[in-house]
Amino acid sequence: MSETQVEKPLPHAILENDYATQWMGIEVVEVCDGKAVITMELKQEMLNGFGIAHGGMIFALADTAFALSCNPPEGSEDTITVASGVDINFLKPGMPGRLLTASARRVSQQGRSGLYDITVTQPGRDGATETVAEFRGRSRTVPKPKSR
Repeated sequence: MSETQVEKPLPHAILENDYATQWMGIEVVEVCDGKAVITMELKQEMLNGFGIAHGGMIFALADTAFALSCNPPEGSEDTITVASGVDINFLKPGMPGRLLTASARRVSQQGRSGLYDITVTQPGRDGATETVAEFRGRSRTVPKPKSR
């Protein structure tokens, strides 16, 4: 990095050690309390034997948006919010080379439990937005694990 370049701060504290997100090439478009929008280009190594997005890659993208939306961007000293359960419905195949977008939003927060909806989309051949998957995540806020 040259002297004129300034290292950009991470848009969310949990990304500092999130090696899976780095490997997938996920980019953060927007993140704030209860909301996240992220993108990922669907690369060849993310395809299944049918030449379309591996379901696990779509799930991982949605799960990352879920994590970003239910944890405060600045992090917390005392707690983390994790998935207590999720459901995903695959609606259309993710196509090679397309830019997948996962948009997460908080639906409800009651005490330590939350409910989030995440929609994964891609541009269609005609330029219209296609919904690839709908993901619903249930969250639970728990004490932060002690360092090893």
